[in-house]
Amino acid sequence: MVIMVCLLRYAQVIEHSHHCWLNTSALVSGCTNAVGLVMVGNFQVDHAKSLHYVGAGVAFPAGLLFVCLQCVLTYRVAVTALDYWMAHCRVALAISAMVSLVLSGVFFIHESFVLQHAAAICEWVFTVDILVFYGTFTYEFGSVTHDTVLAGLQHVYQQHHLHHHHHHHGSGIVLGPGARPSALGTGSKGLKSPGGSSTSTHLNCTPESIAML
Repeated sequence: MVIMVCLLRYAQVIEHSHHCWLNTSALVSGCTNAVGLVMVGNFQVDHAKSLHYVGAGVAFPAGLLFVCLQCVLTYRVAVTALDYWMAHCRVALAISAMVSLVLSGVFFIHESFVLQHAAAICEWVFTVDILVFYGTFTYEFGSVTHDTVLAGLQHVYQQHHLHHHHHHHGSGIVLGPGARPSALGTGSKGLKSPGGSSTSTHLNCTPESIAML
């Protein structure tokens, strides 16, 4: 469910024409948070203490990073007064989650039973804050349509295609000496700027054509 929320939010921000690294970082941190939560839920502290703590160490910081990035994105895509009000609420939830996580870490390092109990309470407060934060996305998800999902999938496809395109041209340059002119000509044609036609012409000149001149 967490991954689905992260993907829908990612696609929705893209639909608002905000192709920024904050949106991608929020998606990665949200999915990392989901993986950590799966580890925490499946490896109980009584049976697999180390894995439980590893999952908590992954889920809690990733979840805090996710809510912080989403606060920034909420302000960026906000248009109406209600949008800004929702952003303020999310900032309050993010601050509460940050305080509870810090207190949980401070209490956890002590061996006192009372402080250990307080650390557990802070962890639950942090978890509830994160879940409520996820619940606030129902405000934006009411406008999610088929086009929203297509926008996210199209952006992912374009990024993958662009990466594959650059990798293909990069691999063509490391050919043998006999294929060097054609490789250079292909690379200059695919990557040239609008004013770079003269450069490609010089690159395609052969010794025979120069002798004729």
